[in-house]
Amino acid sequence: MKKDKVFWKNKLDKFSYSILREAGTEMPFSGKYNMFFEEGYYKCKGCGNKLFDSKSKFNSGCGWPSFDKCIDGSIIYKEDKSLSRIRTEILCAECNGHLGHVFDDGPTETGTRYCVNSASLNFNKK
Repeated sequence: MKKDKVFWKNKLDKFSYSILREAGTEMPFSGKYNMFFEEGYYKCKGCGNKLFDSKSKFNSGCGWPSFDKCIDGSIIYKEDKSLSRIRTEILCAECNGHLGHVFDDGPTETGTRYCVNSASLNFNKK
């Protein structure tokens, strides 16, 4: 889904636009899905692409919603050298929206921690 800046500014609220389209971030512990644990699916706020099943969500204590795996094919991985370190940025595979970062320090059997901005997500109950 290739859309221009005007499309995204009209579709998204200002804060979600800054995260999804400009790779911004929300303050830790401030996002509505940080300590949210209902059963359902997390989708990209930009395009509705299904990203994470609630069964993969856990409380990492980092201040952002954390997941130990994504839905196959839903995420693009990109090297991020900002902030004077190398990280792996995660993007929505459908609209290329910035979601957050993924780390290899997760406490579950996958060893993975997808650290995601709440403002880049919508939630749908099962």
